[in-house]
Amino acid sequence: MIGQDNTLAKPSAEPAAALAIWLKLLSAGPIAILLALIVVLSIAAPNFLTPRNISNILAQTAVIAVVAMGQHLVILTRGIDLSVGSNLALATVLGALTWHTTGSDILTVLAMLASGAGVGAINGMFYTFGRLPHPFIITLATLSIAKGTALQLADGRAIPGMPDAIKFLGGGSVLGVPASFFVVLGVAGLILLMARRMVWGRWIYAVGGKPEAALRMGIPVRGVLISTYVMAGLCAGVGAVLLAGRTDAGSPLFGNLLELDTIAAVIIGGASFLGGRGHIGHALVGAVMIGVIRNALNLLNVDIFFQLIAIGVVIVLAVEADVLRTYLEGRVRTLRAARLQ
Repeated sequence: MIGQDNTLAKPSAEPAAALAIWLKLLSAGPIAILLALIVVLSIAAPNFLTPRNISNILAQTAVIAVVAMGQHLVILTRGIDLSVGSNLALATVLGALTWHTTGSDILTVLAMLASGAGVGAINGMFYTFGRLPHPFIITLATLSIAKGTALQLADGRAIPGMPDAIKFLGGGSVLGVPASFFVVLGVAGLILLMARRMVWGRWIYAVGGKPEAALRMGIPVRGVLISTYVMAGLCAGVGAVLLAGRTDAGSPLFGNLLELDTIAAVIIGGASFLGGRGHIGHALVGAVMIGVIRNALNLLNVDIFFQLIAIGVVIVLAVEADVLRTYLEGRVRTLRAARLQ
């Protein structure tokens, strides 16, 4: 009788199973929404799925996608990088100046990559060794510093001219596919390899999941944090190469609101501000979703100001989905623990 009472007292497995199904649906939500958008827009705008328009979408989202992947690494550690847009602008200006000074393709690319990584290193070191309460502070500061430096170096104007190699990467194509798309794939593959096959990747998830526990485990938390901001800056440098190549110029006005686009891409794609959860596909799905929405609204002749509203609404929905996912995960763990008791 006692054994029967204990059995009856145990929670049913059905609620936990139902919640687990909802969690899977939420995880697949961004991809499902993207596919639904593509289907609806292909009906609403007949020229949406034409090869030329698809190529335009891939080219237009390449910069956001690359920079968002670096932002994703920072968000995995519960951080944020507000400087990526200004960092990109400064990198394009330094690249243009290097090209006009040296005439070297390689040095021009290296200048942009080094500039991006350098700003990222400053962010990471000031955040960790300066014991700042949140990276919002230092990255907001470098946003202003990098933008001001770019404006000063360029005298507030765009600097025309880029090497042919950079123009190909940013604006060329291979068999009708934008060359920038292959750059995005290359960066994604490299980051995925580093995150999945190197201990560094496991450290990032550990630091983002439970920083205090990671420190007790002997993980070099400061080094991990600095490396993620360097990677975010390096991705901004790669984005600078693509944008400078596409526009054949370096400009201090590039990258305006890019930090918001990249954060939106990561969150819309399904990553969490709470850190320690997500994969690089989140940033790519979010970037493509932003590109698809903007492209479709342009094709439908929707006012450009409404695009900002649409992206904002999608961000709110994505954040609420993250909150719901966190709540459901907690409920599933509670129910499973109760069943084991």
